[in-house]
Amino acid sequence: MNPLRAVVAAALLLAVAGCSVAGAAGGDGGAGKTRVVIGYQSKTINTVTAGTLLRSLGYLEKRLGDEYTVEWQDHDTGAPITAKMVAGKVDIGSMGDYPLLINASRTQGAEEARTELVAVTGYNLRGALNMVVVAKDSEARTLADLKGKKISASVGSAGHGTLVQALEKAGIDPVNGVETVNQQPPVGASALEAGTVQGYAQFVAWPGLLVFQDKARLLYDGASLDVPTFHGTVVRAAYAAEHPEVVDAFLKAQIDATRYLHEHPLEAAESVAKETGLPAEVVYLYNGPGGISTFDVTLKPQLRAAHEHDVPYLKRIGDGFSGVDLSRFVNDSYLRKAYGPAYDADTASTVNPAAITGDDPVCGIPVRDPATASELWLAGEETTRPAATPTCLLRGIAKAEADGAADVRAAYVPDAATGTRWFADRAFWVEDPDAEENARLLPFTTEDGAEAYLDAHRGARTVSYDDALKAAAKDGAEKDGAEKDGA
Repeated sequence: MNPLRAVVAAALLLAVAGCSVAGAAGGDGGAGKTRVVIGYQSKTINTVTAGTLLRSLGYLEKRLGDEYTVEWQDHDTGAPITAKMVAGKVDIGSMGDYPLLINASRTQGAEEARTELVAVTGYNLRGALNMVVVAKDSEARTLADLKGKKISASVGSAGHGTLVQALEKAGIDPVNGVETVNQQPPVGASALEAGTVQGYAQFVAWPGLLVFQDKARLLYDGASLDVPTFHGTVVRAAYAAEHPEVVDAFLKAQIDATRYLHEHPLEAAESVAKETGLPAEVVYLYNGPGGISTFDVTLKPQLRAAHEHDVPYLKRIGDGFSGVDLSRFVNDSYLRKAYGPAYDADTASTVNPAAITGDDPVCGIPVRDPATASELWLAGEETTRPAATPTCLLRGIAKAEADGAADVRAAYVPDAATGTRWFADRAFWVEDPDAEENARLLPFTTEDGAEAYLDAHRGARTVSYDDALKAAAKDGAEKDGAEKDGA
């Protein structure tokens, strides 16, 4: 059976085996209470403001009060949430862009089951939320090297969608050029480690997790595709019509959770880590200031356009997806009411509301440019240290080590070409002696990204992370010496 058809068939089977849509989920919650069932993905940390973090903060329950019962259901991917929405067993859910399209497609044929996209949780305008990793000792250096190989992906997921587009861009037939193995993220991670698959295409936070655990190497950064990817909040239209106050409370609670994440990034990361078992350092990679994910609830035109762009790819994956009327699926009326008068202005903006700011304590300059802003997280410290550039960050690490400071929990740098935030010690580094003083050491998420820079800058060379750190320490020491001599 075609993999996508299998996903759709599973959704329909669950729907048939479940119950009728009317009154299934949002009915009596016991003791005369109205019940609302929330489907979420705890480890898909681009949805935490509508799931894991929101649940732990209790904002929704506080807004609804004692007259309502809230039931949270956790899943690995969006497919089972869609299946339960078709069956009327979930009222509000959150999932990625491709699963949202499948959700809309499977429910648009029957008014009692129809769903609507009412908000975004987080997004990346270039597509970096989805990535392809390989085993650390893999000989693959580019996506083209996976031609004819087995790649684990959750068919119909956001990660799978990026894989399909990336393969086509690389000139590889996504159906016949590789063997896509349909697996849930944790199963695929185990398969990659065991060597039964040669690639692993997934969504946030799985690629970052495997690389952080030193179990994988990043092969393809979704930002190379330069197509926006996002996750969003979807609601059963019939439930929203019957209980608009619940949808309003949910969206206001999601906005509150987004604000909390922006104002308390480390606390939010630690909270999500505790709830999910993910390392806080991985959560912070995506959800921290300047993170891979920009958390913003507004339904931006760029994201709507990306959805339109994605429809043909889903159609090509398999005949279980026939298309969707996006004009009927996207409904921002509930969000406009919950958000208030600033909605249009904030929808038009793509500036990350959670940027890395402050003064660089080592280079002695303000941290202003989000394209170079970096961040150092030392063990035992309750705040992170900002760095104006990746070079300044390396100097900061070297200085912290020289001062006998605590171990580095994580150090984050943006890819010099795509801006994708990544772990400094997992990046591919280039030293460019012709670059400006504070920008001579440049990080890239992938090896081919670094090679592309070398092709355009003949005087540059690749260096290991350790060598980059030594070079930064030497430059810092020379600069300090020159300043002392000048004094």
